[in-house]
Amino acid sequence: MPPQDTQKQISALIMSTLLFAACFATWTLISVIGLQIKQDLQLSETQFGLLVATPILSGALACLPMGILAERFGGRRLMLGVVLLVSIPLYGFAYAQYYWQYLALGLCIGFVGSTFVIGIHYVSSWASRDNQGLAMGVFGAGNLGAALTNLVAPLIIIAYGWRMAPIAYAFVLVLLALFFWLLTQDDPVHQRRSQERKALSLGEILTPLRELRVWRFGMYYFFMFGGYVALTLWLPDYYVHHYGFDLKTASFITLLFTVPGALARILGGWCADHMGARQVNWSVFWVCLFCLFFLSYPPTTMTIHGYDGDFTFALEMPVWLFTGLIMVVGVAMGFGSSSVYRVVYDYYPDRMGTVGGAVGMLGAIGGFVLPIMFGLVTDLFGIRSACFMLLYGLLALCMTVMYYGINRQENQNRLQEAIRNNFLQEKLDS
Repeated sequence: MPPQDTQKQISALIMSTLLFAACFATWTLISVIGLQIKQDLQLSETQFGLLVATPILSGALACLPMGILAERFGGRRLMLGVVLLVSIPLYGFAYAQYYWQYLALGLCIGFVGSTFVIGIHYVSSWASRDNQGLAMGVFGAGNLGAALTNLVAPLIIIAYGWRMAPIAYAFVLVLLALFFWLLTQDDPVHQRRSQERKALSLGEILTPLRELRVWRFGMYYFFMFGGYVALTLWLPDYYVHHYGFDLKTASFITLLFTVPGALARILGGWCADHMGARQVNWSVFWVCLFCLFFLSYPPTTMTIHGYDGDFTFALEMPVWLFTGLIMVVGVAMGFGSSSVYRVVYDYYPDRMGTVGGAVGMLGAIGGFVLPIMFGLVTDLFGIRSACFMLLYGLLALCMTVMYYGINRQENQNRLQEAIRNNFLQEKLDS
């Protein structure tokens, strides 16, 4: 690649990552300021879960349409437009008073989550084939925006009140969007199509979505990314109510989950490039399965009836062990999120907008559905670790689907190879 193109690639990657980090910080902001809203409005666990998950819903539903639009019009202009539009309801969130107003504005703010799909298409168009995993991993490390929110938002709340947080975030979004526009250019794929005046038809764009494999990849991302987002939203509340921490302490401890998980996307992308994305996926699943087994175990009191009397033991996971295990889960999810998109590129290098949008949509839907399910199972069973039981069951389903999906694909490959060999042998015999 010429030095000038390399400079453009680096600039596109850096600015896209910075802007996505701000977008992701905005996307998860309600998880922190929602705790004060929960207290003010006396919300139940289920209502709180719906509040923090509402932005994730609109972001999820927007992923596929935005991926299709990125295929047609390129990612740069689309990224700028989405960010500027979202800054308006974000500013207005500071002036909401009623629960339905928070939900409505949260839906509008959630569109900022679709910038992941737009950015993946944009960054992928600049990167070479051998470095796709690394480039997308660096961009995906913009998930650090969640850690930024857990760090900065409590400080803003303590100093100025929670209503100042969305106002500050709106100004930062607009500022970074302008820098992004000034320091980047349209990606080479979009430039070439514009010069050739060769626009893809809607049918060509949507063709890959007919394949079951795309939705299987989306299911893996539902657990990897959806689980990461859901836990990012849920952990501050979990630390507050299960371990009795204040909001500031809970948010800071949550950084031990969000920061390593986001940074792991970079290393995960590199490993997917050099070790194989499928192998990374399998390893991630097994690590998460081990950790979630212990995280699912609720506080238990055991009484043993001996002949000299009863012996009572209290079994409860200490906060340091819980934090260590949840950090490992976060790192594993970061690895897995990058490897899933490397797999997507391996199969659909020319349709990263469409297929990436479908996969990203399912992952973001996971970020919406899972917090609500966390609230439901907590209210239903009265056990806070029930959220990890739910993730454990989802993971078992993903591993089963992946196992049979790989076996089916290998059987099809062997069958096609046998047919080809028979055809060649018949030609030789004739």
